[in-house]
Amino acid sequence: MILCFVGPPGTGKTSLGQSIARAMGRKFTRMSLGGMRDEAEIRGHRRTYIGAMPGRVIQAIKRVGSKNPIFMLDEVDKIGADWRGDPASALLEVLDPEQNCEFRDNYVDVPFDLSQVMFITTANLLDPIPEPLKDRMEILQLSGYTEEEKLKIAQQYLIPRQLLENALRPEEIEFTPEALRKIVRDYTREAGLRNLEREIGAICRKIVTRIAANEVTGKTVVTPELVAEALGKPRYFFEAAERTMVPGVATGLAWTSAGGDILFIEATRMPGGKGFQLTGQLGDVMKESAQAALSWVRSKAGDLGIKDAVFAESDIHLHVPSGAIPKDGPSAGVTMATALVSLLTNVPVDSQVGMTGEITLRGQVLPIGGVKEKVLAAHRAGLRTVILPRRNEADLEDVPADVRKEVKFVLVDTVDQVLTAALTAPMGSTGASANKKTIKRRKSITTSSAKE
Repeated sequence: MILCFVGPPGTGKTSLGQSIARAMGRKFTRMSLGGMRDEAEIRGHRRTYIGAMPGRVIQAIKRVGSKNPIFMLDEVDKIGADWRGDPASALLEVLDPEQNCEFRDNYVDVPFDLSQVMFITTANLLDPIPEPLKDRMEILQLSGYTEEEKLKIAQQYLIPRQLLENALRPEEIEFTPEALRKIVRDYTREAGLRNLEREIGAICRKIVTRIAANEVTGKTVVTPELVAEALGKPRYFFEAAERTMVPGVATGLAWTSAGGDILFIEATRMPGGKGFQLTGQLGDVMKESAQAALSWVRSKAGDLGIKDAVFAESDIHLHVPSGAIPKDGPSAGVTMATALVSLLTNVPVDSQVGMTGEITLRGQVLPIGGVKEKVLAAHRAGLRTVILPRRNEADLEDVPADVRKEVKFVLVDTVDQVLTAALTAPMGSTGASANKKTIKRRKSITTSSAKE
């Protein structure tokens, strides 16, 4: 059995392989496949060439000194291919249980039994892995961590390791849960843990400097105030409420190779003649989703309370901010349709709502992928309601239980159901009254949160 761990960077794929080796009492070795383009790296060189040597597989087996180690092949999705051969094809002989019992290295030139080796591969993306290679592996998806999981890992593992690396004793420094939560929320926004460990290490070095300068004596308790002093101004903000106060802005959920993320889709209109402009480095799929969303809105204008003259006398501009980042994917249709309806009806979108799903011209909502990553991103961003296609209901089993308790899920079949759940006022209501209710509601939310 060949395992393949697929997940964002920093989620512990390599560490999990090392833990498996410790649990099984076997030696551990690893080899990085990132950027490998020469087939001879796997199979070795024939001895007729100058500078010939065995392939890296045989070298690793010799170096670890065992016939049955845990062999980790990192970054299997980043193998290249050129005129020197295709390393991915050469890996088939290494990983195929039917062939690797007689693996033949070009340098050694005798069969070598690799069937006792347990191979584990890692990847950030599943799509670049060739299908024949993917067919021989058991795929295990590793998603990002929740906020509570990050706090537990930081307390039990990251902080003790940083104390050791920075020559600090446990009686010299203590991180409060509130300080760790502030680091996670305001200074890191990632699926993994690498940046969290970097920020903890930066605070530890600040404390070491103060101890060396005799500025502090005894234990230093790291509080949220000390975190802000040591790390500077926050790098990330929960800005969903501010961005969606204006009609025409909706919060979507996106999947990236580094985990889930939220994105804002903005729509505006100006005097013109039926023009439709798209900006934000959108791919072909998202452009088609935008066209489908506009066509659906125009076809349902009467039911939505939108006058036909609006389209004849206006140009509409749809923009996805962070224009320097390319964006594509089949899951932004409902967000684009909601932003357009919000703009044309002058009704804002609820600031606590995030949504994902593709639409058809008939208004049906199609299922999408990456549900767990998108829900975790919504939870990190402080969203409390997530709109999902109904056919993705089974994917909610992968979402951690503590996140399911804090997030309300609205399962929809049509765009009408999306608008009912997302807009702050019923469809067809006047924009002025809806805006007044929304502003009053958000002021009350801001006041109550300030009191807390």
